[in-house]
Amino acid sequence: MEELLKQLMGKKIDVTCGSNAAFRGDVIDVKGGVLYLRDEDDKVAYVSVNMIAVVYEIKDQHARPGFIS
Repeated sequence: MEELLKQLMGKKIDVTCGSNAAFRGDVIDVKGGVLYLRDEDDKVAYVSVNMIAVVYEIKDQHARPGFIS
């Protein structure tokens, strides 16, 4: 899992740990069994790699001004 997370360095991901804990942020580091995620408010979450159940890579959709028909 740690190797997979290192491949996602610099990308935005969702991480699920069990049924109630979910985190979203940019992967800024992975070391010593800890995933470092930076959220949109520049807060850093430290997530135990051993507790991660699911990882989703987030594709940001850019909003375009105007109407959609």
